[in-house]
Amino acid sequence: MTPAARLQMAIDILEGMEKSSQPADRFLKDWFRSRRFAGSKDRRAIAERVFAIQRHRASLAHRMGNEVPRALMIASLLASGEDPAALFTGGYGPAPLTDAERAAIAATPGDAPPWVRGEFPAFLEPELVRAFADRLLDEMTALQNRAPADLRVNSLKASRADVLAALRADGIDAAPTPFAPLGIRIAAGEGNAALSQSRLFASGAFEFQDEAAQIASLLADARSGQRICDLAAGAGGKSLAMAAAMEDKGEIVACDVRGAALAELEQRAARAGVTIIKTVPLEHAAPQGVFDIVFVDAPCSGTGTWRRQPELRWRLTPQRLVQLIATQDSLLDRAAALTAPGGRLVYATCSILPPENEDRVAVFLERHPEFRRETARDAWRGGDIPALAADFHASPYSTGTDGFYAAILCRGE
Repeated sequence: MTPAARLQMAIDILEGMEKSSQPADRFLKDWFRSRRFAGSKDRRAIAERVFAIQRHRASLAHRMGNEVPRALMIASLLASGEDPAALFTGGYGPAPLTDAERAAIAATPGDAPPWVRGEFPAFLEPELVRAFADRLLDEMTALQNRAPADLRVNSLKASRADVLAALRADGIDAAPTPFAPLGIRIAAGEGNAALSQSRLFASGAFEFQDEAAQIASLLADARSGQRICDLAAGAGGKSLAMAAAMEDKGEIVACDVRGAALAELEQRAARAGVTIIKTVPLEHAAPQGVFDIVFVDAPCSGTGTWRRQPELRWRLTPQRLVQLIATQDSLLDRAAALTAPGGRLVYATCSILPPENEDRVAVFLERHPEFRRETARDAWRGGDIPALAADFHASPYSTGTDGFYAAILCRGE
């Protein structure tokens, strides 16, 4: 494909993504599967362009005074020092520039407001200021970078030292994570696809899991012989982490409304050598009895994952946030009823927004005075982590991880 044809395909993809709720990586995979004329170098260049535009959509739209995909593409070329007129020539490439586009290119845009410089939806500014105060732009800039790949070594099958040695022997830039004792960090761009097809992965030696999620799993303090409910388990990353901490002794009931995610968890558990996880599809059944630990990794805005899924920042709306908060409150109430006297409820999100995090916990504690907060710093059994205070607050800027939140709530005897 010519450079101009790549640009046109990237524009087409951006237009298609505006009509889709699929994650960008999955959308791109499906797109290229049906257009096999695009070679591997073409696919890589197009994907990089699409992700770069999603990461900087606000500033690109500000530059052109327009946020349609064609305008965003022009602005991205300007930002990289390229001449749009030389590539917008028609044929298989984008149509020639219009007079309005030429005028926008020649214009000098005004000062960008904070939400443009920080690349986040304008309606979130009050809550992000509340979360980060004078660190706002530092935090938002860190969320624009590409994320590394974090792995969690499966202690049922391997040691971190052995997995590190094997990865390095394969020429992979791997290092221990600074906080999680079983974590390994792979530099951005090292190729997750190759890792997921490696013999180490196939043997169950590791799982993909961001370090912040590993820390949250460890804050649950799962122990051998306990009974644990993972109430919104998804594909079960935290269930698997807790099962390893329990030495595969006890019981984990993993629940979710998505049957496909639970089926994936069952496959992952088999690969990991985990036998204590029982899956419960919530549309057909419910967890029974009470549990020593109830883990609620609640559906959320995903604002903490913007490095990995930059398109999410532009899909979030005030209405969607209200819906998510209602779901979070409902899950917390359900979790309270499942927590045994003397048990522990861990509430977690991959969000950086106070309305989804500490606000939900405050409201929960008002409704459920039988619970009290346990300080995350006191619950952590590892080294010092700057994100640990009353609760666990992580972010790319402060901890080098995804944005994440966790609170530990203990039920009275």
